[in-house]
Amino acid sequence: MSALKKAALSVTSAALLSVLLAGPASAVSQDTTDDAPKPPVGMSQVGGEQLGRSGTQVNLGAGAPVLPKGLTGRSWMVSDAETGDVLAAHNPHWRLPPASTLKMLFADTLIEAPALQPKTLSYTVKDADLADMGEGSSLVGVKEDLSYTVHDLWLGVFLRSGNDAVHVLASMYGGVPKTVADMQAHAVELQALDTTVVSPDGYDAPRQVSSAYDLTLFARSGLQKADFREYCATATAQFPGEQKKGGKRESFGIQNTNRLLTGADGVGQYSGIAGVKNGYTTHAGNTFTGVAQRNGKVLLVTVMNPSSDETHAVYKEAAKLLDWGFAASGKVAPVGELVPPTSADTGTATGKGAQAGRPASDNGTQGAKAAEAAAASDESGGVGIALAIVGGVLVLVSGAVFLVNRRWPLPDLVRRLPRR
Repeated sequence: MSALKKAALSVTSAALLSVLLAGPASAVSQDTTDDAPKPPVGMSQVGGEQLGRSGTQVNLGAGAPVLPKGLTGRSWMVSDAETGDVLAAHNPHWRLPPASTLKMLFADTLIEAPALQPKTLSYTVKDADLADMGEGSSLVGVKEDLSYTVHDLWLGVFLRSGNDAVHVLASMYGGVPKTVADMQAHAVELQALDTTVVSPDGYDAPRQVSSAYDLTLFARSGLQKADFREYCATATAQFPGEQKKGGKRESFGIQNTNRLLTGADGVGQYSGIAGVKNGYTTHAGNTFTGVAQRNGKVLLVTVMNPSSDETHAVYKEAAKLLDWGFAASGKVAPVGELVPPTSADTGTATGKGAQAGRPASDNGTQGAKAAEAAAASDESGGVGIALAIVGGVLVLVSGAVFLVNRRWPLPDLVRRLPRR
C-alpha cells in the first residue's frame, strides 16, 4: 500500500471514528438557558483543524473585507469551487437536518446510473412508488398510472423539489432501501462523514443529518456531471400533466424554487448564479447551497438554518457571503479545504500537500478543466436553456437574462465518472 493511500485511509478512519463517537444525536444540542442550540464542543476536522472549531473561522489578509454583518445561520461556509479552498466558515461540521439539499447527494448518486439511462426512458408510475412519502412533502405532481421520462422526473426533483419524483426515480433504481444505502456509501466515498442518510428526499427523519461542509462536497461532486449542471441551472420548464381522454396530454409550467436563480418572491436574482439546491422542513429550517461565477472565480456557498425573522433570510445571507467571497478572494488565507473523494487519483506525492488531498507540487492552485459542451431544450415547448458551454454566455430563461460562466469547476482531484 502506498504512503498516500495509507495517509488517506488514516484520515478517513479517524473521521469515521469521530462520527461514531459523536453520533448523529449531536446534530442539535440540548437547549440552553437562552433556548439557542449550541454546536458540539468537538466536531470533525475533515478538511482541516480549523474547520473543527466552533464559531466563525476566517483568516483575513491585507486589504481583505470583513465578513458581512447580520449572518444568523447556525452553520455556513463559502469556498472556491475550483481550488477547494474554504475562504470562511461558521460551524461547518455541525451535523444538522439538511432538508431537500440532501437531494444533491441523491442526484449525484443516481443521475448517471445505468438503470436511469437514457433520459428519454419512459416509466409508468405505480401506486407503490408513491407510498411512504412524508406528510406535507413537496410535490411536483406525479400521478400513478401515468408515464414520465427520466428527464421529466429530474426536472421535478431539481425545480420543484418533488419528493414524488424522488421516490419514482428511487423505485426505478431498485427501491428506497438500495437508494439510501448507495447514497450513504457515496457520501463516505466523498469523505462527507457528517452525513447520515435515512430518506432519499431529505424529509425530516430521526438521525438524518448532514453539514454545511458535506452539502458543499455534494454540490461540488454533482457539478462534475453535465446532467446535474443542466437541471440545477434550469429556471423554468414544462411538466407532463393529465392525459385527456382521446386527446393530447396536457402539461403545466414549473419554476425552480431557488430564488437566487429565478429572482422570484422579492429576492433579487444573483448575478452569475447557476444552481444548485434549496430546502426547507420544520425541523431543518431553511437550507441552501449555491454556485456562482464572477470574473473567472467560481464559488460555492452553503447556509443552514438562519435564525433571522427576515423573509427569505437564507438567500439573502447566501448572497452576502458570495459577495464577500468574490471581494475577499486572494486576500484571505484558507481556513481549510474541500477534500477529494477517496477514489481520486492524487498522484504519488507525500507530505503535507498530499495529506490535505493535493499533490505537494500543486500548492492549492489547481485550475479548472473545460467542461463538455451540452445543451438542453424544453421538450414541452418552453424556452430552451443553453448549458455547460465553455466560457461566458448570455442565457435567456423565462424572460430573464443570466450571465453564467460555463467553465465549470472540474478540478483534477475530483473524481469524474466515466462517460458512456
